Amino acid sequence: MADSLNLNYKRRPTWPVRVGRVELGGDNPVRLQSMTSTSTMDTDGSVAQIKRIVDAGGEIVRLTAQGVREAENLAEISARLRADGVDTPLVADIHFNPRAAFAAASRVEKVRINPGNFVDPGRVFKKIEYTDEEYASEIQKIEEGLLPLLDICREHGTALRIGVNHGSLSDRIMSRYGDTPAGMVESAMEFLRVCLKHDFRDVVISIKASNVCVMVETVRRLVAAMDSEDMHFPLHLGVTEAGDAEDGRVKSAVGIGSLLADGIGDTIRVSLSEEPECEIPVAASIVKFIDSLKDGRAIDMAELPSGYDCFTPSRRKSRWADRVPQVVGLDIKASELSDAVRVLAEEGLSDELAATIAANPAKVVVVGSNDPNAIGHIKNFIFSMMNRGLENPVVLHRDYAKKSEEEMVIAASIELGSLLLAGFADGVWIESETLDERRLSEISLNILQATRQRISKTEFISCPGCGRTLYDLQSTLRDIKAATSHLKGLKIGVMGCIVNGPGEMADADYGYVGAGVGRISLYKGKECIEKNIPTEEAIGRLVELIKANGDWIEPDAD
Repeated sequence: MADSLNLNYKRRPTWPVRVGRVELGGDNPVRLQSMTSTSTMDTDGSVAQIKRIVDAGGEIVRLTAQGVREAENLAEISARLRADGVDTPLVADIHFNPRAAFAAASRVEKVRINPGNFVDPGRVFKKIEYTDEEYASEIQKIEEGLLPLLDICREHGTALRIGVNHGSLSDRIMSRYGDTPAGMVESAMEFLRVCLKHDFRDVVISIKASNVCVMVETVRRLVAAMDSEDMHFPLHLGVTEAGDAEDGRVKSAVGIGSLLADGIGDTIRVSLSEEPECEIPVAASIVKFIDSLKDGRAIDMAELPSGYDCFTPSRRKSRWADRVPQVVGLDIKASELSDAVRVLAEEGLSDELAATIAANPAKVVVVGSNDPNAIGHIKNFIFSMMNRGLENPVVLHRDYAKKSEEEMVIAASIELGSLLLAGFADGVWIESETLDERRLSEISLNILQATRQRISKTEFISCPGCGRTLYDLQSTLRDIKAATSHLKGLKIGVMGCIVNGPGEMADADYGYVGAGVGRISLYKGKECIEKNIPTEEAIGRLVELIKANGDWIEPDAD
């Protein structure tokens, strides 16, 4: 599994897949995509929004097709775009309705299906026991249900995306694996095996979660599973329901960027609860930063420490391991680190330096780098410390003097986020010539929250919206934040429709879900507590639900 870390940056080899005029995987650049939030029956609105996405740099655009009617209208949307000189490939997003997938496959360049609801019946969220014979019979049904779609795709040169989402696994998978990364991987592999059995390789695979830690672990496990069966399908990366504003950007950069830095990923979508064209510049910034890793110098990787788990790494053992990761400028003054051991990771851990560190086991080691691939060098340095049994506290230091604020947020999220996910940091220290200490501390805390290493505020798990969304998601999210953003540690899901909730807000404490036009259902965990509340009453009822369960605190008077 050491190769999956790719400390010396190199893309994972994949089979190229053509999606209309765009080829992804293989030696192609990482492709950028987004999804419309218009109704697919609104041809004018969809065409206009697709053009805005394309103008922003989007290379592939997805639209929801919840029924055959919407799938058929994709042909009209495509024709209008082609007549206007826009040849960007379109993707139909399918849930629960194979007939819609069959209709879409002859009209667009790619069809996305969810293994959790394409063949298996709708979820009832109950434990269902299967004998081995019954389970095998259900697997056979997958092949029978998928083959007609593969035949249509083959006939029309249509690519297929198999897209697994955390929390939308079938009851059958849940019965054997639970709502786990292993279950998500097996859900994907069942469909991939059918595709290979019938020699259909025009497949892209995605496996997403709103929890960045789950998303990164699951993709790494999927890559290992595919490698073990000699599969090399390209990967679509994304953190689903990432939210909006800086929170959404940080979560996306941490999850997507950590995997791209490992060489994993061929196309990406940043899911923000904003206008879809706003997603593309963020995605482009992530890819631009990852491309800069190619300029880094070569790394002589240290041996992986004994017992180090690449899938779910634990926090490195140190004298500060009982503290949450510290933020320099907030928890520690920079002046307090004046006597720390300062190192550049690319210079390596010499015997002399190791002896100095070992002689002062309480002394903090501040690890930085001047190399473009700081991630790889810092990982290598800390592996060397672990192999020598050095348990000094480690503070990761990054200086972004030459970057704009937007560039810095993306770079810090990728660099510090990937290192935090690896379990390497007891503290983080960001420096910038243009931002003050308060703002730098805020960014640091956002990255720590995204990696679930330190919770400092409410977490909002909100979908970006699509043609299924049944209310004004963006304004509603702003109002919910205004009412609940003081509830530190609480996770609140804000979902446009039943497809994205309750399942896909998998670990939210409370959920606000579109149930119909002007109607909202409220959830505690995955349990629906109140159904079909008028939209104008729903936020107040959400607050009442939180209070009734003892999770409410009054906001500070300030």
